[in-house]
Amino acid sequence: MSDTGEHHGTLVKAWTGARERLKAAGVDSPAIDARLLLEAAAGVTRLEIVTDPYRVLSAAQLAQLDAYVEQRAARVPVSRILGRKGFWKIMLEVTPHVLTPRPDTEVIVDSVLAAYPPHAAFHLLDLGVGSGAILLAILSERPNARGLGIDISEEALAVARENAANLGLERQIALLRGDWTEGLGDATFDVVVSNPPYIPSAHIETLEPEVRDHDPLLALDGGHDGLEAYRRLAPEILRVLKPDGVFAVEIGWDQAEAVEGLFKAAGAQDVRTRKDLANRDRVVGGAKKPLGNPFPNR
Repeated sequence: MSDTGEHHGTLVKAWTGARERLKAAGVDSPAIDARLLLEAAAGVTRLEIVTDPYRVLSAAQLAQLDAYVEQRAARVPVSRILGRKGFWKIMLEVTPHVLTPRPDTEVIVDSVLAAYPPHAAFHLLDLGVGSGAILLAILSERPNARGLGIDISEEALAVARENAANLGLERQIALLRGDWTEGLGDATFDVVVSNPPYIPSAHIETLEPEVRDHDPLLALDGGHDGLEAYRRLAPEILRVLKPDGVFAVEIGWDQAEAVEGLFKAAGAQDVRTRKDLANRDRVVGGAKKPLGNPFPNR
């Protein structure tokens, strides 16, 4: 069978063509991105691409793929093109009003799940909830947990609300517009998590175009040294944590020492840093001093 065009419109040819175009445009993961765009354009699964590679695409599907690839070659992230992104084991809707969830952030989810067994009941606070990625990933694994997500952006809260509904988690979650912990009472949470803005203002221009041009500045800009949010958050997180409660916050790869110092100064105990899959510092966590027995049963 010749390859002189009659298979140009097949799944395998479309995938290969898209991959080559993205590779030429300098896209980081051309094969994966081409597959994701093809799945969406042709309404197929990864398995179908592998098991039925010579399936012919319609002209409309090819045109849709072409439009998607053109956007990706211009460095628009896949999540923005398709309006959704996988995180942990859940699929999230994303819009230009929220940070695109990244695999590195799953380290926070991991650390909380390690602290609480599957049937544990606990109250969780996510400061700067965005799309709801962290909060919803944890609640999806811990059916007896309840969570409050706070964000200053009404648009971000609308995205989180939509994601909670899509995942059937609305009964476990409350969402509130607010400026970090302002308006919250004292000591009401077992766990506090946050992925605050931590890029130094002057570094934003140097970020990959996918991040710089498509993530909301509010979710990126951490002030002159990237630590502004942590200076405010460290004492506040300790204030709203119950005794023996735990916290986990995402950090930039070179901020572990500074952020650990801020939490220790605020009175946190057992402060330590976890690394991400690339072996870079990614999450600072710790606990609030317990009232009595230092090892209560959770």
